[in-house]
Amino acid sequence: MPRFEKEEYDVRITKVRQSMAEKNIEVLIVTDPSNMAWLTGYDGWSFYVHQCVVLTLEGEPFWYGRGMDANGAKRTVFMQHENIIGYPDDYVQNPQKHPMDYLSEIFKGKVKTSAARASVGTGLANKTIGVEKDNYYFSASCLESLQKNLSGATLKDATGIVNWQRTVKSTQELVYMRKAARIVEKMHARILEVMEPGMRKNDLVAEIYHYAISGVSATSKEQGFGGDYPAIVPMTPTGADASAPHLTWDDQPIANNSGTFFEIAGCYQRYHCPLSRTVYLGKPPQKYLDVEKAVLEGIDCALNVAKSGNLAEDIEAAWSKTISKYGYEKTSRSGYAIGLSYPPDWGERTVSFRKGDKTILEPNMTFHFMPALWFDDWGLEITESFVINETGAETLANVPRKLFIKP
Repeated sequence: MPRFEKEEYDVRITKVRQSMAEKNIEVLIVTDPSNMAWLTGYDGWSFYVHQCVVLTLEGEPFWYGRGMDANGAKRTVFMQHENIIGYPDDYVQNPQKHPMDYLSEIFKGKVKTSAARASVGTGLANKTIGVEKDNYYFSASCLESLQKNLSGATLKDATGIVNWQRTVKSTQELVYMRKAARIVEKMHARILEVMEPGMRKNDLVAEIYHYAISGVSATSKEQGFGGDYPAIVPMTPTGADASAPHLTWDDQPIANNSGTFFEIAGCYQRYHCPLSRTVYLGKPPQKYLDVEKAVLEGIDCALNVAKSGNLAEDIEAAWSKTISKYGYEKTSRSGYAIGLSYPPDWGERTVSFRKGDKTILEPNMTFHFMPALWFDDWGLEITESFVINETGAETLANVPRKLFIKP
């Protein structure tokens, strides 16, 4: 069943159609699984084959994907079943033909299934068609197929059209993100409970995953709920490996007198709450304490300007100005929009906390503030996910904001 009421999907589709009309796009081919889910509710681990949602300026969208995944669409999307179209399996990973070839035939009205006739109608082959060119799931072969088979169409880059409509969250979306926050709190608490010198890193990650998926137990005041798989695996580098932000884990014992950062996320109904903390086993060198002080002050200053009406770049400016007093700088962006996501990324690929991003902050926008610092042979991550409200920034998770030390 879809995770939202149909009325919410209707609002989302209306917003996207307004953007399509502004850009003179008559047909939108949506291949990003996060955008597919946001528009229709579709949820399945089928994004390793070509699939999409097609949205025109009127009527229901239609889901298009591998034939065996059509039943998954029927179980998760809000649309009528006639608006679910599967392609034959001989189009899957076949160098002789491409799934977009079959979609082009549908657009031309040459596929005679009842679903294709009901969903598409005729005349799409000569429309102005938007495609998400800069997307993990839209390949060069996809574009070449459409260009070859829809010579009468005008193909336009529609990257980000749906993503930008997702930045302001609905009430129900925030409910899901707050549940994700409860999960990530449990994950960090478990790290602190079991982490010790000599523990194999993979065993610690197994504990992280266990708590990520088992979720939060019921209490006398609240029902329990389970977790979903996060869009990014746990980043857990130790020592010199922590100089690199995106290393995962191995099967080696965790050394004493070493620092490890944990960049992990709770996930509920595909909505994420990322949160990073650093744990030091033993007595940390002074450099850890010096950076911790600068980072914590920088976070406070940045969150103080994370208010409705301010700009995304204001957060970056406050952070950079603060840490520069301590002799540090961060050249990469310090945060980004978050929400509903599928692998390989839990960011929405819209707003970034960097100089020059003049996106106006609005209530119910959600972000992962990522003021991490990496050096030649070590690193420290302390981050916060937050939502903009009428008075400022509300952090989603409640985990002490500090460097954790386990003597």
